[in-house]
Amino acid sequence: MGNLLYIIAVILVIVWAVGFIGYSAGGIIHILLVIAVVVVLLRIIQGRKVL
Repeated sequence: MGNLLYIIAVILVIVWAVGFIGYSAGGIIHILLVIAVVVVLLRIIQGRKVL
């Protein structure tokens, strides 16, 4: 389950990067980025390996 959360976080960061570079998708991309960062931070705080 933890691995799945990390994969989702990475996908959200990639989607945000694509939206930031070329497409205008409004604020939803930035919300997805915040969610991805929160998931990664929670994993780091819990002491689990991120990679």
